[in-house]
Amino acid sequence: MTASTQRPYVREQMLPQEPPPTAQTGGVKWLRENLFSSWLNTLLTLAGAFIVYFLVSHFYPWLSHGVWNAQSLPECRTIITERYGEGATGACWAVIRDRWTQFIFGFYPPELFWRPVLTFVLMFVAVAPILFPVLPRQMLLFSMIFPLVAIWLLWGGSLWPVVMIGVGFGIAFAVLKALAPWGVPLGVGAGVVVAVLFWLFATGPIDDLLSQVLPIALEPVASRQFGGFLLAITLGAGGIAMSLPLGIILALGRQSDMFLIKSFSIMFIEFIRGVPLISLLFVASLLLNYFLPPGTNFDIILRVMILVTMFSAAYIAEVIRGGLAALPRGQYEAADALGLDYWKAQRLIILPQALKISIPGIVSTFIGMFKDTTLVTFVGLYDPLKSIPDSIRADIAWKGTYWEHFIFVGAIFFILNFSMSRYAMYLERKLKRDHR
Repeated sequence: MTASTQRPYVREQMLPQEPPPTAQTGGVKWLRENLFSSWLNTLLTLAGAFIVYFLVSHFYPWLSHGVWNAQSLPECRTIITERYGEGATGACWAVIRDRWTQFIFGFYPPELFWRPVLTFVLMFVAVAPILFPVLPRQMLLFSMIFPLVAIWLLWGGSLWPVVMIGVGFGIAFAVLKALAPWGVPLGVGAGVVVAVLFWLFATGPIDDLLSQVLPIALEPVASRQFGGFLLAITLGAGGIAMSLPLGIILALGRQSDMFLIKSFSIMFIEFIRGVPLISLLFVASLLLNYFLPPGTNFDIILRVMILVTMFSAAYIAEVIRGGLAALPRGQYEAADALGLDYWKAQRLIILPQALKISIPGIVSTFIGMFKDTTLVTFVGLYDPLKSIPDSIRADIAWKGTYWEHFIFVGAIFFILNFSMSRYAMYLERKLKRDHR
């Protein structure tokens, strides 16, 4: 064997890097993995593409031929025929452009539109420190008083009845703090009793005196003038704010060792979940007056909000009960080992974890409740999905418009509900502690 054959071969220069195979990079890889990974997925992809093509080809001409500037439906049709030929069809978006304030504000007085707009802006300011904890905690003070501010701005009237509502809650909180060392249930019960007595017997004389000394009032607006998305957001925001704490109380009550509290919570939850919402709305609209003293004026929106809140709270209670049941027994034992009483254990250890687990179900309940606000049309309120479009079509100029209303209302509902779902996903990612 020669010396040349015994010398090992060592490459002195590296070969240039070869590009990866076409099937393993870029768009081709994505298509292969997500759309054409198997014969079944390929078949489903082709079927889906055909459906999308059919829908786009069928509806795109109607959408693209839409008319925004017209004074009536016949004028819309004339413009479409002149632009696209005889037999062409198109959407008459001019009805939305002409009546968009009715979709948003219902029959609220136009000269007072600034009040619901200001309320809507202040609502974002109020919920910001709750949704985003990085904001200053001092903003929570405004979050606490915002419901009273919203009531006064939307319904108007004298300022002092609204102030008396806030004073009643302040008295209840003061009683709770004073009696807390003797037990939270005792403090809550005493606070509720004192607040109710204050509202029943002291509010009227004090309100009359303050109204005479310092009359501060806005032009009153009746609840029957509310409508559209103003009504839907009012009911939805109020229901969400009240149903979550009530649902937490019901969930804890259902797991309580006290027989009466547990039995009442179970009966309430199962009864509400077993009855359609529409029947509860009829109760709020018709039957509730039979159980009130003659001459009592119980606002219709308040009645509906109470029933919607109860309906949503029953479902939220079951969602939170699932979160409580998902916690390991060791969490409860850890709270006992730290010497925490029941309420501190729930506030510091149990409920934070249970609520984190329950976020998807809670948000789904909120979204469903917000969409269910359209059912108020059956109790004579002007919801954005049926009553408002019906009142617009009663005008001969827009008689015959149909799909434009539903598309516009559906788009607004989608934006609001999609925003809630996106925030819920953001909150889940933020609270996630494991990295599996």
